[in-house]
Amino acid sequence: MIDTNPTTITAPPGSPFIEVWRDFDATPAQLFRAYTRPELIVEWLGPRDMRVELIEFDPSTGGRYRYLHHDAEGNEFGFRGVFHTVTENELIIQTFEWEGAPGEVCLESLTFEKLDNGTRVHTQSTFPSVEARDAAIANGMEHGITDSMSRLEELLAAQR
Repeated sequence: MIDTNPTTITAPPGSPFIEVWRDFDATPAQLFRAYTRPELIVEWLGPRDMRVELIEFDPSTGGRYRYLHHDAEGNEFGFRGVFHTVTENELIIQTFEWEGAPGEVCLESLTFEKLDNGTRVHTQSTFPSVEARDAAIANGMEHGITDSMSRLEELLAAQR
């Protein structure tokens, strides 16, 4: 499948921020559903060469999540967080922690912006330090994000 809407990731040097933008040929409701339904999120979250297992997933204000990515060699990579604000079809604010770097919790704000021909998903992640942000980048964060966004586009296209 050709990726007609590329994912844009910015990580300004010397800042603890990462921003991600991606336009989708889908409505905010369709994207919100893909982010909040367990049966859908396991279809697209994470790198293509890994399987995701939801351990806990309550995408509501005050809810929590934990999931594992499994690679072909049997390694597990755990992630967890808390949903602080969930506004249907508009906004998700959550914490995000890779269990490989305990205590390095970032705050993520995810918005679904209606466009003339689809929806723009915008994520801003704020890490506790520049060093924590740089470590996330060094550990393959960009690959995981771009692969996830491509897989999400494929899922949405299959639903059309």
